[in-house]
Amino acid sequence: MPALESLLADLISGDDSRAEAACAALSQIGETLIPHLRDLLSSPDADSRWWATRALASLPHLDPALLIPSLADSSTEVRQCAALGLRDHPIEAAIRPLTQALNDADSLTAQLAAQALAAIGHPAVESLLDVLRSGPPSAKIHAARALAEITDVRAIRPMIESMSEDSAALQYWAERGLEKLGVNMIYVKP
Repeated sequence: MPALESLLADLISGDDSRAEAACAALSQIGETLIPHLRDLLSSPDADSRWWATRALASLPHLDPALLIPSLADSSTEVRQCAALGLRDHPIEAAIRPLTQALNDADSLTAQLAAQALAAIGHPAVESLLDVLRSGPPSAKIHAARALAEITDVRAIRPMIESMSEDSAALQYWAERGLEKLGVNMIYVKP
């Protein structure tokens, strides 16, 4: 296996093929790699921060908390990568920053944050309900989408209330969530 320094140089080389190959090799090194990737996370170069986030997310025994600071990165792509990594490595400690990311200026970041919250599941429901009740319009849509995936009965009343809002997307996700919960089913006696 190439030396760690060589792999790290390939990771931030600017050549996506070399960086992806380095990422695969680095994922097998394990936790001794983490201090080096943390250093890259504070690089002034957004591409280096993205590859460091990508490499962290590829670690098989990742402490997902390492990805949380990248949700607040100035680079849209880094925030997207962090949200994607947290979707694949869900952790309750990320609920608050992921909930804040539901209102990200970048819609893909917000969508990935919703998917990550859905992956966390039931522990994220209360935070999602808060957004659904009083968040900004786009964040409400992402919260409803995550709640529709989680299918928790605590979301029934807020989803019903969301059906009266002016947003077709919000109504769609609320209706889908209610369907998955079996709330909108009509039973007719023969």
